[in-house]
Amino acid sequence: QVQLVESGGGLVQPGGSLTLSCAASGRTLNMLYMGWIRQAPGKDRELVGEILSNGQTTYYPHSVKGRFTITRDIAKNTVFLQMNSLQPEDTAVYYCAARTRLMTTFEYWGQGTQVTVSS
Repeated sequence: QVQLVESGGGLVQPGGSLTLSCAASGRTLNMLYMGWIRQAPGKDRELVGEILSNGQTTYYPHSVKGRFTITRDIAKNTVFLQMNSLQPEDTAVYYCAARTRLMTTFEYWGQGTQVTVSS
């Protein structure tokens, strides 16, 4: 089993930055594909970034590319989502998730952390 615990959400003004953290336990990150998924009220879930088990390859959708960056710290078994130039449309609950194979359902989920972008 893999346990994921997110932290770092909060309220930020438009144009601001925020970093989310996801501490994993039960399996090392080099065995997992780690993603950040967000869900805004009334909207579908959106994958906003993923880092592969090799730690080198990342994926971002157009909506956040150039603004969001995923990194990881193997020693701390933690994944980070650095979010810059935040806009009100980025407001959502952000979930950390893990899967053991690409192109499959994310098997493990954190509890989610709220990010609100508002002046």
